[in-house]
Amino acid sequence: MSPASAPDASSIRLVGFDGDDTLWRSEDYYRGAQGDFEAIVGRYVDLADARAHERLYAVEKRNLALFGYGVKGMVLSMIEAAVEITDARVTASDLHRIVALGKSLLQHPVELLPGIREAVEAIGAQYELVLITKGDLFHQEAKVKQSGLADLFRRIEIVSEKDPETYARLFDEFELQPQQFAMVGNSLRSDIAPVIALGGWGVYMPYHVTWAHEAEAEIADDEPRVRRVAQASELPEAVTDIARAAASLNGR
Repeated sequence: MSPASAPDASSIRLVGFDGDDTLWRSEDYYRGAQGDFEAIVGRYVDLADARAHERLYAVEKRNLALFGYGVKGMVLSMIEAAVEITDARVTASDLHRIVALGKSLLQHPVELLPGIREAVEAIGAQYELVLITKGDLFHQEAKVKQSGLADLFRRIEIVSEKDPETYARLFDEFELQPQQFAMVGNSLRSDIAPVIALGGWGVYMPYHVTWAHEAEAEIADDEPRVRRVAQASELPEAVTDIARAAASLNGR
């Protein structure tokens, strides 16, 4: 079925979806790997005294500009953090175990969230869809392929960062005004805040666990351009509600 087209500037013309923890599970696997990492360094230090959790996050955060997002950057940061936390006492065999954690993350199965395919199909019957996800190119490409959802999207964008500049570039490429776009995602920082800042719309569907970095944004509970849902089955109505609001704000 071809999505309905709406050429005027007062209509939602394109709906974007995040990938990790919006379409499929992801953070659960990272949390598991972090627990395994802490078990490794816990052989050398008291985890609470060493603040292992906080120190790993600090290393990851300062390395983002160099390594980007995804498993490979996380593993490099784990190795660096392990050396720092243990005062370089960590053994080569334990560093090898950390590398193995990364390989396991790269090979985990893609598990769609309950009801997400039906929700994406329902929204895709009315609007054109784009998948906008960030992270390691090879890993994200593999997850998209394994998800079985690729055919539902007009285009798949794997980007290094999801900030206002990235979204603005995509709007230009799609010949789209920000108010004609709605983004669905679990991250306030990456999926919702930058789109709202540009004048677009957002549907926030929080996941039960979220990386601290992705929670570093605040959106007012009464923000008129955001809808909040608890599960995938609520997404089609949320997008429909946004379309009504967009038409109303533009005087239709």
